[in-house]
Amino acid sequence: MKNQQDLFDSTQETNALEPLASKLRPDSIESFVGFQELLKNYPFLGSSFLPSLIFTGPPGSGKTSLAEVLAKKVEGKIFHFNAVLGGVKELKELIKVVERERKEFQVKPVLFIDEIHRFNKAQQDALLPYVEKGSFIFFGATTENPKVSVNRALLSRVRIVRLQPHSENHVLKIIRHANDALKLNVSDEILVFFSKHADGDARRALNFLEALSGHNDFSIETASKIISEDNKLYDKSGDRHYDVISAFIKSLRGSDPDSAILWLAVMLDGGEDPRFIARRLVIFASEDVGNADPSALTLAVSTLQVVSQIGMPEARISLAQATTYLASTVKSNASYKAIDAALAYVRENPTIQVPTHLRNHHPDKKNYRYPHAFEGHFVKEKYSPEKVSFYKPTSQGTEGKIHERLKKLWD
Repeated sequence: MKNQQDLFDSTQETNALEPLASKLRPDSIESFVGFQELLKNYPFLGSSFLPSLIFTGPPGSGKTSLAEVLAKKVEGKIFHFNAVLGGVKELKELIKVVERERKEFQVKPVLFIDEIHRFNKAQQDALLPYVEKGSFIFFGATTENPKVSVNRALLSRVRIVRLQPHSENHVLKIIRHANDALKLNVSDEILVFFSKHADGDARRALNFLEALSGHNDFSIETASKIISEDNKLYDKSGDRHYDVISAFIKSLRGSDPDSAILWLAVMLDGGEDPRFIARRLVIFASEDVGNADPSALTLAVSTLQVVSQIGMPEARISLAQATTYLASTVKSNASYKAIDAALAYVRENPTIQVPTHLRNHHPDKKNYRYPHAFEGHFVKEKYSPEKVSFYKPTSQGTEGKIHERLKKLWD
């Protein structure tokens, strides 16, 4: 990480307004907290030859910092571009600068585009020929799922690196360094307090510390006030966004409709995109309710349609209906667990061959037994190469009936 003199050189005019989180960005791989854990999942990050990458993760997880230290590691020159502030025209102008520097000064250019999900398909397509021919190493950053927000053509040319929220210990290490660099002498009790309330967001923790540095009183009471003031804010593009949606989902899962409505109100009052909320309700209906109440998914999808076609403020009523229903109904995550177990099985085994009697064109297909030709529209048949067990239905709601039926058929 940068030393104190580099961070706060009074001769550098820009430093006066630069946020602490920016001043304290790590300046090497060694100073990037959590890099060794990332390396276990993405060994190629340790290579001197990096592919084009997209970093995805919540705010404050280190996407921009990782891009910068990786560029430095491969002795590259990084060029920054924010997808919110510019379009194709501005991007192409920057690419001309990048290519000129590569040709004239023999630099290894790294083009970093923050919030790449803000680019539409046409804007993302503008990158393709340059990434294809290796005009530069492309780094992108997004808080959204790139498999949804980035088009397939670009995804096929990059590797995805997923960053998780920092652990509490990692956040504590980061703000302890900041405390030492600033020579604030803030007590470790307060640093631990800030770490616990940062919810894995290093930037948020540093913002707490920076806010405290503006007070004469470094007490736990002042620190609590800073936390309280932060909790009254709602930033739909970052900070509290993930905290509130997390509380919302957990309230739904915990069958507490009143708390769920509270967090829904917080999001709507803060200007959250109602389509984002509706999409999360659709996911929840399958992940946490599942076959215990199949109608939950229908209601959630209908709510998404209402929100998309009618909009606010009327859509708040449909969001409230879906929220209270999903919070109140029976729950099961058996389907969610089943697909994850099946995916793990597929990834851990060689290519799974389709039994010959189930294939579309094979002499053995004559041996396939058509269930509707049998009593009860069922016959015991072998539908996979070996016996597997992924779906374990619960006794909740409709899934209880499913459980009894499958037990009767297969036991």
